[in-house]
Amino acid sequence: MAWEDAFWEIHKEITKLKLRKQFDAQLEKMKFQDHHKFHDTRDQWSYARDKVVKEYHEKKSKKSS
Repeated sequence: MAWEDAFWEIHKEITKLKLRKQFDAQLEKMKFQDHHKFHDTRDQWSYARDKVVKEYHEKKSKKSS
């Protein structure tokens, strides 16, 4: 997948789920963590997306239980 496609797909998913604030907060936290320091931007965005989407689905499943 091309870089632009990856960023566009992540942006669409985050926007669709209305997780922009959480996504931006996760990226901000990652700036100061050494183990994310040398990852490229695409990897950082993918990790942040995976984390906030996972948390979103976990919260959603807890509410429905």
